[in-house]
Amino acid sequence: MRTLISELAEELLEAEKTNQPISPITERHAALSVADSYHIQLEIVKRKLEEGKKIIGKKVGLTSKAMQDMLGVSEPDYGHLFDDMKVTDNEIINIHSMVAPKIEAEIGFILEEDLKGPNVTYLDVLMATKYVVPTIEVIDSRIADWKIKLVDTVADNGSSAKVVVGNKYSTIEQADLRTTSMLLYKNKELVATGAGAAALGHPAHAVAWLANKLSDFDICLKAGELILPGALSSAVPVASGDVVKAEFGSLGSVSVRFE
Repeated sequence: MRTLISELAEELLEAEKTNQPISPITERHAALSVADSYHIQLEIVKRKLEEGKKIIGKKVGLTSKAMQDMLGVSEPDYGHLFDDMKVTDNEIINIHSMVAPKIEAEIGFILEEDLKGPNVTYLDVLMATKYVVPTIEVIDSRIADWKIKLVDTVADNGSSAKVVVGNKYSTIEQADLRTTSMLLYKNKELVATGAGAAALGHPAHAVAWLANKLSDFDICLKAGELILPGALSSAVPVASGDVVKAEFGSLGSVSVRFE
């Protein structure tokens, strides 16, 4: 099994570097478990760290019912965020550096304290949070045609690609994150709406889930990290020339252009 995990990690890393997707892992290795797929992801993380990349945070995926329904799953997943994934507000992303990108709007958490499971609650998350910030996560699949199941996306680092981080930082007391609205625009057309409650009822619940899940691998959420708690709507495909903007009421907005 160790050899297979290493081989699949290498396949996914090569697909990311060349933008040449691979066939679904689940079609070729039906016996792989979700736990196996997390070990594939961690092998990818290990190799990226060896290349000199730095972890800047983590992400939860599949927290909204819309995304779970899309993949036919009933639990979230997670991935790691690296320094070369971070994009500043209003920056341009080269769409040709990805396979088939989609965008999701999320309320990002920046931690002031470490969080380590297994018994982290959403109140613990709120107390450990320094700021929340508007973000757009750009997801991408190194699996051909987004033909993914849970094992595929977990192995592929939660289908992570980029994260666009807004300029407005708010404290946790400045908004009710459960009812905070989200409006997502593509080329000035409203393409999705949502609210904080879409992420497991409250975004902090999603961060707590992540802290507890990571404890299975003796990993903690670290002070200073950016944690993405999951999309507030279904993902929206993007193409060259698209301009995307996400508005989060009093928390501010964030935008990005694809070329």
